[in-house]
Amino acid sequence: MADYEPVGEFGSAEWCEACGKAGAKMLQDANLPADTAWGFTENYLYPPERMLAGGREKAAFYFMVKDGVCSGGDGAPEECLALDGFHIEAVWGSICSQSRAIYDSSKQRGADEAVMYKDIMEYVGRKELWQKGKGGSAKSMNWPPLIGAAVTVGPGFHNIAASMQMPSPEYEDLPLTEMLVPIFSEMTDEQKKSFLNLLRIEL
Repeated sequence: MADYEPVGEFGSAEWCEACGKAGAKMLQDANLPADTAWGFTENYLYPPERMLAGGREKAAFYFMVKDGVCSGGDGAPEECLALDGFHIEAVWGSICSQSRAIYDSSKQRGADEAVMYKDIMEYVGRKELWQKGKGGSAKSMNWPPLIGAAVTVGPGFHNIAASMQMPSPEYEDLPLTEMLVPIFSEMTDEQKKSFLNLLRIEL
């Protein structure tokens, strides 16, 4: 997408700021009813240390609409988290690579991710990959029709965010699907151990 250039790695301050602003603009352009109150936050768990340089507390971004004002940027402010909407925490390493894929439907990405997790479960010998509360969570996943329509205009919010994402070195030599999902079964033993460490999954 020529209108959007890579600005930073997944979860970086630059990328999160750009994504938050882009999401807010899509809400603004939708001319939502004045009483609309909705928020979006994504907080990435266990990001590489470089993502938290300069005293940054978390790798996260948000966008929201409240009292007729649309806003967004880096971080996950309490004002946004308090709103009904889409609020998740996800392990950075588990979704970083494939978040850069451009697509019309996330169906194939989801299928590839299911295979990745199945292979990891078989490798570590258990279904619970993280201790309770350590592998991410979904506080809310509510997409009202007007909001859903707003963030799917044109290329859609996901593809805008993906087009602004730079590659991360952790995935440079890993086998990946067309959707850029890591292929765990095709990794070397060293790659598997490194990838599990990135995801904070204990053997």
